[in-house]
Amino acid sequence: MEKMRHAEELVREFLVFRGFTNTLESYETELRTDIGKGFEVDKILDLIFSVYVPKFHADKLVALLGFFKHYLSSSSDTPLVSTLLKLEASILRFYVVHAVQCNRNDKVVEFFAVYGTELLQRSQDWTQWFAIPYKKNPHLDPEFRVFFSKEWYQALHLSSRNFFSEVFNATHILYVNSVSSEMNATNILKRDIVQLNLKLSQLQGLLDEKEAQLRQFRSMDGSTGSSSNLREETARTVKSSPDVFPTTTSQVVQIEVIQDLAVGELGNVHSELIGSTSCDDSAFLSEDCLRNGGADDASLKENDGDEDFAEVNLEHQETFLGHTSPISRCRFSASGNNIASASLDGTVRIWTYDTSTPVSRNATIYCGTEILSLDWECKSDRLLLIGTSDGCIKAWNVDAKRVVCDLSTTESFPSVLDIKCSPVEPIFVSAAASGGAGSKYVDNLGFASLTVWNMKTWKAMTVLPLGEDPPAITSLCFNHNGKILAAAAVDGMIHMFVEDMSAGLQITGWPAHDSSISSILFGPDETSIFSLGSDGKASIINLMLFQLVKRIFEWSLQNQGQILWSRDCSRFCYPLNDSKYFRHEMALDANGRRLLVTSSSVRAPIYQVHGQLSGWRTLPHGAPITAVDWHPTLPIFLTGSADNSVRVTSLS
Repeated sequence: MEKMRHAEELVREFLVFRGFTNTLESYETELRTDIGKGFEVDKILDLIFSVYVPKFHADKLVALLGFFKHYLSSSSDTPLVSTLLKLEASILRFYVVHAVQCNRNDKVVEFFAVYGTELLQRSQDWTQWFAIPYKKNPHLDPEFRVFFSKEWYQALHLSSRNFFSEVFNATHILYVNSVSSEMNATNILKRDIVQLNLKLSQLQGLLDEKEAQLRQFRSMDGSTGSSSNLREETARTVKSSPDVFPTTTSQVVQIEVIQDLAVGELGNVHSELIGSTSCDDSAFLSEDCLRNGGADDASLKENDGDEDFAEVNLEHQETFLGHTSPISRCRFSASGNNIASASLDGTVRIWTYDTSTPVSRNATIYCGTEILSLDWECKSDRLLLIGTSDGCIKAWNVDAKRVVCDLSTTESFPSVLDIKCSPVEPIFVSAAASGGAGSKYVDNLGFASLTVWNMKTWKAMTVLPLGEDPPAITSLCFNHNGKILAAAAVDGMIHMFVEDMSAGLQITGWPAHDSSISSILFGPDETSIFSLGSDGKASIINLMLFQLVKRIFEWSLQNQGQILWSRDCSRFCYPLNDSKYFRHEMALDANGRRLLVTSSSVRAPIYQVHGQLSGWRTLPHGAPITAVDWHPTLPIFLTGSADNSVRVTSLS
């Protein structure tokens, strides 16, 4: 029955999407008067013996029995059809007997006037029944006496129950067998996917090893011969592997091209790398490399020690392929049972990765414009908030499967860059941007507007103060009790608001980065806050360049301005790859010790916070990783990619 209700919800969702409101209204009416009662035996028996017969609804009774005859005929089950015809005759006779017992002979006459001819064509046994309304005491007549007995009625009721139970049980068995076959096929497919992913990771690891050797040879003067031998060895290794994919070969070719570039062409290299669409880790050159014409020993050691990431040990991985364009956001719900993922084609999909979780909440939401932000209500999995590029904030009820509220920001601030729900109060805060006319990403965002909304009245409560013409806010986060709101801006500032959000009191702020901050998170113990932003300084390499570097800082909230921990993540997060739709973001696990970051590469880094190791790398996607999130309680994380896929990875 759950599958049937899910199918009904899909039909309803399609009608809403297409705007067929009249059809939807008729559909809802038909569902309310469902003649088959969802194939539930008790409801069907109540309909026959407690509604249609007592209220003399002969037309509805005949229609119901006719419906089941048609249902069984379509399944080609001849014995059941024959049994139903006999049962139908008994139920119609009970209708006549009940009318006589209630002194409603007029209903008997009316019944035979409408259906008499059809009944006689089926069986001549009905001939004597035409006289029953004209007999004085039909219950004493030997021909009809048995039909007026209590035992006959009880036998009829029991026979009806047994018959319908048998019919629907047989249907259920066929359905279960069909579903079991599909599940077996799905499990086999999942197992194959896991094996392919593991094989791909092994091949990617082999390629990374060769890349590291190539970078080593680049740092050595007069190493042309050795490098050539190494390229030949790499080519032989790739060629000898029967399962290597064509894309892997193309990556090796690209590495060779970069390896052979002359030092004098560094200006061209820099411009090409900025515009490159390659997902390879080697497509980023550090400032030291640009300044010195190659990676020296010191920078190589720093990279080896600080950015030597082992491949993550996984227990299981699922890949969701429901999207048709690059992923812009993905979020676990408050319980972690449901996932919401958004893509650039303007769709949000709600789904689950656990086969034990009901799929009744699964849905596709068509917004018709780019989706810039997502957030779940913190107290339950019931509401999902969606921010778009045309100033809309939609509240989707996953149980009702519809938009329960459609809010709009002011026309001056059409881009809803981030949304955050309070973990305690029924409020949320939206960060909207005006959209400027500059040529750079940060200029395009324009000015900021922070609005606090009430989730009970769905009205704006207040606008938080940011000063005159404040730079756009790109990321928001609440602390655990909702008393502090942190907001990060494109000018590198972090703003802190405290206590009652409706009062809008800003307590502090400090410049955390030289340029735009794309993501902020409170630390696990609430005494620190993480920021992911751009920093840079001018350097001269034949011409003036402004070299931006992506860094993660953990700031102390007890000693403002003190950095507790930091990482340079430029290897994975190319600063100039930020856009309105692909803003680098990070996610912290439930223990606050593993920090997952989006990546311009096919792999995302997982930094170990305050640990001995640098961290780990995820298994490769087919394109850059554009969205990340951690499960609220378990060692499970999400990665959304520009290859249109979302992966759920369980760590071992």
